[in-house]
Amino acid sequence: MKLYHHPLSGHAHRARLLLSLLRVPHDLVLVDLAAGAHKAPDFLKINPFGQVPVLDDDGIIVTDSVAILVYLAKKLRRSDWLPEEPLAAARVQKWLSVAAGEIAYGPAAARLVTIFGASFRPEEVVTRAHNILKQIDAELSGHPFIVGSAPTIADVALYSYIASAPEGNVDLSAYPHVGAWLARIEDLPGFVEFQKTPVGLAA
Repeated sequence: MKLYHHPLSGHAHRARLLLSLLRVPHDLVLVDLAAGAHKAPDFLKINPFGQVPVLDDDGIIVTDSVAILVYLAKKLRRSDWLPEEPLAAARVQKWLSVAAGEIAYGPAAARLVTIFGASFRPEEVVTRAHNILKQIDAELSGHPFIVGSAPTIADVALYSYIASAPEGNVDLSAYPHVGAWLARIEDLPGFVEFQKTPVGLAA
């Protein structure tokens, strides 16, 4: 497998993290976002959206970070990471939707402001980040991982932008259950760190 990625992309880190946790041999292909490589014709042939990550599984192309997580869990028949039982699967899907919604428009957007100079209103995205973090902290008060006693692809989808939230001026100190959850993810065999940037509260 090949993963087209950039080290500062939380979306790409999700895919890389699951590949590593599942011990899947893969090659990393750096896409130089600053140079516009993601908008080059050759790259647009594999992902017309011009985004990382992209997974190339021997010619099978999968785009979108959450889609890659689902693909890997299904291909490898890892029902421990993506349950088959309907209610458990629905619980995972709920948090995948949060990762693509509230997380993307909260802590991820706040980080885009400080690192890439995105035009979001900082106070608005930071407020959104705290709103969803309060809910996640409450959820994690009842079990060690987001849907229960073991990690799933939902945890992977949520991890990167929550771990890097301080880079977007989002203080995590008020969320002890989130902090403990981050540590549990980081203790998993095969964990790979998301590259840190000294900006925001992480400066």
